[in-house]
Amino acid sequence: MTKNLATTSALAFVVVGGLPATLACQTPSPEAPVRPAAVAGQFYPGEAAVLEAAVRAFLDDAQPPRTPRPLALVAPHAGYIFSGQIAADAYRQAMDHDYDLVVILGTNHTFARFNGVSVHIGAGYRTPLGLATIDRQVAAELRAADATFTFEPGVHIREHSVEVQVPFVQVAFPDTPIVAAVIGAPTPELCVRFGRTLAKVVKDRKVLVVASSDLSHYPAYDDAVAADGAVLKATATLDAEAVRAAIREQIGSRRPNLQTCACGEGPILAAIAAAKALGATRGHVVSYANSGDTVAGDHSRVVGYGAVVMTAGEGRPDTTALARPEVAPPSAELGPADKKALLAFARKTIDRFLRTRTTPLARGFSPAVWRRQGAFVTLKKSGQLRGCIGRGSPDMPLVQVVGSMAFQAAFQDRRFPPLRAEELPQVEIEISALTPYRKVSGPQSIMIGRDGVLLRKDGRSAVFLPQVAVEQGWDRDQTLERLCHKAGLPAGSWKSGAEFYTFQAEIFHESEFHEH
Repeated sequence: MTKNLATTSALAFVVVGGLPATLACQTPSPEAPVRPAAVAGQFYPGEAAVLEAAVRAFLDDAQPPRTPRPLALVAPHAGYIFSGQIAADAYRQAMDHDYDLVVILGTNHTFARFNGVSVHIGAGYRTPLGLATIDRQVAAELRAADATFTFEPGVHIREHSVEVQVPFVQVAFPDTPIVAAVIGAPTPELCVRFGRTLAKVVKDRKVLVVASSDLSHYPAYDDAVAADGAVLKATATLDAEAVRAAIREQIGSRRPNLQTCACGEGPILAAIAAAKALGATRGHVVSYANSGDTVAGDHSRVVGYGAVVMTAGEGRPDTTALARPEVAPPSAELGPADKKALLAFARKTIDRFLRTRTTPLARGFSPAVWRRQGAFVTLKKSGQLRGCIGRGSPDMPLVQVVGSMAFQAAFQDRRFPPLRAEELPQVEIEISALTPYRKVSGPQSIMIGRDGVLLRKDGRSAVFLPQVAVEQGWDRDQTLERLCHKAGLPAGSWKSGAEFYTFQAEIFHESEFHEH
């Protein structure tokens, strides 16, 4: 479902891809149906080597295990470039343990008016990594236990919420069979009944239950953080009614554009019931992010993602992972370690996309890089410009701006073709961390060598960083003429009716730190 692919068109070419019509419309045969991949090349990479590299990269960056043996997980199901790291955080908590069955609980996005539970009875789910086999005995026992537990092929054929979990299972738990069930309606009675029935059927197995669920859809960034935090805290209590109450409260809060609080409420409720019946006593929120935290981040419209683990053991629910990063005051300076970390993150973002068609999530940085600040990222190859994109508004954390601008400079600067993998070793990355734009009275207030300049006139605009005029040997008038040309304005337009804004930049590049 495209609503989970992106909240902005910035990465449409990455996450939206076509499938052959014969594959997209294929219906499993009743004899031994294999559910074919439906969203490979859209929600996750379609090539086996790239997909495996993406999953392994996410798992390498995942939060380390800090809980007893997980009995159930909550993991998101959006496109990997948005939610893959949070999903990996969930799976990483279980990877050091042995399981002989993974049960994936999906939610119904595609099949109208289905209100039961559809348990797939086929041979398996196919992804570019191969066939994840279904434990058909468990599937049959579930279906036999209740008339509302059926197999409706149409529920599964285009449903992404189960499919996007399968590659993580294939990499984290190789050759472990799965059971795939899609819950059609999040009615408490149905979800609890299915969860308890599942626990009864698998009580003698080493099972991991995965609830596939995203969180809030489409509020602004800060509203999502608040709404998602409330739902995750409730989920960690393992109290299904508390989860439902939190969802009702957040929907009732009338946060603008909040359409849902848990796109997977049914799987969460069923997983809680199953986990408790299997011995779970507490929940741990492992990590949280939303689409605004990614390179495609649009803070005005986001989708939320959380990783939760349900385990046995003593203690209260653990929600410490919901704490937001500490932010340094605007007066705090970037130290050498901060600059080096930002440059490394810019390069990692570009390299990760070239190798895996995904990008890393910004986290683990010092408070100085979490302050809101504009920045430009400039790429130079053999001393020549290879891409430069920036964001002047101080409305996002600096580290997120750097990641996003590095991605755009490499792949979306219209003056250049997208960067190729063989070029990256020859590229030097430069970051310009900006002061806020300040409107000035006219050209006489602009000092070449100190000021960057933004020119606006007749609905057009262009900007030069402070270093551009110096590198090109331009004086002030030449700089303003070049700005007019860049903005598509006639020569001399800066002399009358134009607006001027200046800013300064803290400029640092990889050669300062001997990166390569």
